Amino acid sequence: AMSTAPRYEPRYTVDDYRQWEGRWALWNGFPVSMTPSPFGRHAKALTDAAAAFKLAVDVARAHHAGCQATVLTEIDWIISTDTVVRPDLVVVCGGVPERHVETAPAIVVEVLSAGTRHRDQTVKMELYREQGVAWYVLIDPDAGSVELLELIAGGGSPSWKPHGSEATFELNICDRCRLTVLLNALVARPS
Repeated sequence: AMSTAPRYEPRYTVDDYRQWEGRWALWNGFPVSMTPSPFGRHAKALTDAAAAFKLAVDVARAHHAGCQATVLTEIDWIISTDTVVRPDLVVVCGGVPERHVETAPAIVVEVLSAGTRHRDQTVKMELYREQGVAWYVLIDPDAGSVELLELIAGGGSPSWKPHGSEATFELNICDRCRLTVLLNALVARPS
């Protein structure tokens, strides 16, 4: 006879997650293995992006003292008691969080790699949309391209609006920060 016992699927919480060794994310209670440390081109793209966004925030702050934003790489964003992600780079409003990011960042940047591309372009894109991330930037170091998506609050639910790849783009975030970012600073053409 077929068993009627429900299939047991362990669900984990942030408290469990904090005990784990290695690189993991947690989505709705399910552990998701993160890819190993990225290769050279990926690491350089992330370093370049962090430098470009930090420069943009510093310049914005110099122009408007009320601009409060912080650029962070590789930090846990705790979305709920059972969901934790670690984007490559975030720009959050306000100062440096004491421990983790716990509210939606203004900007999330993911550097695509073979192992993460599908996830970054599907599940994470949807998660970030649901959470109200204002800007999602996908950098593809292998193709030498940048995709810039802005969250537009339309009718029923917000949706991503792609932006063209003009040389510079402006992102207004955190009430008083007008960031000007040079696209070519985000992605060097692969040599």
